[in-house]
Amino acid sequence: MRGNRRRIGRLAGIGLLACLLFVVFPGQLFSQKNPKWTSYTVSDGRMVISLSRNLDKASLDRFIEQYDLSDLDLPKLLFGHYGKEAGEQMFRQLQKMGWRVDANNQRMIILSKQMLAVGNLNDPGRRMSLIEDHPNTYDLFPAQNDNLVFGFNRFVGKYPFAVKDSLVSFFLRGHTSARQVLLAGSFTNWQHAALEMKKTDSGWTTLVPLGPGKYWYKFIIDGGWTIDRDNQLNEDDGMGNTNSVYYKTNTIFVLPGVNAARDVYLAGSFNKWNPGELPMSKGAYGWTIDLYLAEGTYTYKFLVDGKWMEDPANGARLPDGHNGFNSMLRLGEPHRFFLKGYTSARSVALAGSFNEWRTNDLLMHRTPEGWELPYTLGPGNYQYKFVVDGKWITDPADSLFVFDRDNHSVNSYLIVQPNYIFRLEGYSNARAVYLAGDFNDWTSNSLRMTRAGNAWVVSVHLSVGKHLYKFVVDGKWIKDPANPLWEENESHTGNSIIWMEEH
Repeated sequence: MRGNRRRIGRLAGIGLLACLLFVVFPGQLFSQKNPKWTSYTVSDGRMVISLSRNLDKASLDRFIEQYDLSDLDLPKLLFGHYGKEAGEQMFRQLQKMGWRVDANNQRMIILSKQMLAVGNLNDPGRRMSLIEDHPNTYDLFPAQNDNLVFGFNRFVGKYPFAVKDSLVSFFLRGHTSARQVLLAGSFTNWQHAALEMKKTDSGWTTLVPLGPGKYWYKFIIDGGWTIDRDNQLNEDDGMGNTNSVYYKTNTIFVLPGVNAARDVYLAGSFNKWNPGELPMSKGAYGWTIDLYLAEGTYTYKFLVDGKWMEDPANGARLPDGHNGFNSMLRLGEPHRFFLKGYTSARSVALAGSFNEWRTNDLLMHRTPEGWELPYTLGPGNYQYKFVVDGKWITDPADSLFVFDRDNHSVNSYLIVQPNYIFRLEGYSNARAVYLAGDFNDWTSNSLRMTRAGNAWVVSVHLSVGKHLYKFVVDGKWIKDPANPLWEENESHTGNSIIWMEEH
């Protein structure tokens, strides 16, 4: 992870210098000839970079050279022409480097970064470790988030790490002549709490307690950082470093028998039915594969020498749309979808963003009061409808809704496990206040906020990362007055920004 420390070290050196100057000249501006256009200040324990949109390139180049800020790619940030997706990727990169975007509008860009606390400056070891600081290990390397659906391990040269209960036995093959080997990763806050490994006759090992999810790691062999050469899974951390990836699995698929088969694969909704991605291993009890799966409902089949077959050990199944069935697996607590009435209907189906709006697999069950279907969904926001004898209808019991992408129809809207409360202070005379953002397709009248004392509130689920939003007060769109972070939009009215972190 931290084999290449030069770039982070330069930024950390700036942070350390900022801290020292802050002790001597608290709150004052760094030496700067033209603070109207650029400034590098210290405020509330954060380093703050302010850049005017009117800044010329020569002045920006001098500013970058003065403070050694080449790693931030400020010219591209200030003068570059990039689309929305490229811009968001650029800001995510800054966030991974510890920088927060406090303003991005027509007038200026403001970045800030947490400094080393002044009280720790007398600790030489703490000052040295500054070169490896990042905002929060669990925010940069979350074990689970909405974007992670499944994962599997791919080792060559050694067996996958042995697991007993919650303990994972990390193993480095060879290097028996090394004096010391450490294990560092997202689960140890990297080198700040690296784990010492024990030598065996064939390598080095240590036990780590982990919950299901995705983890990043490296070995430190006599002070040198290296990925796991026996692990085919690795990723760039966004800062120029490559890390090995390990999935602590929570689901095992087993296909007994078919011992004469040459190849067996697993495919399902979790990997978009890719037939050659998940090879199964032949063992004493049949064919097996271990996966990490997030909460949700999944359909799957086995591909045995090119022939699809259901799981003979699993009686739960759903129609596959081709006059057959797929095996079904649920992880987590189911949500009960219920449609009251329509007792004379011949069939009622559930369709939504969670099953690609298919109408032939989620058939609801008739009850004396109506129709129901328990269906497990992971945390998130979902659109759905009921299909009654071929006719699409929204859920009459759900007051939340969004328009579809073409604004031609309305879909019911379901929030599973909300994790953030939006709050708007004041506006006590308002008749109706709504929340709109990229998480509900900017629908202006679906997420109605309720009064709570002197504020309007509403709970939603936000995935990890950046989100844009506004409040709609009696039909008037406003930015969040309590949030200084915003960016310009195509209407030149600005959108508020929130960065959701993993906890």
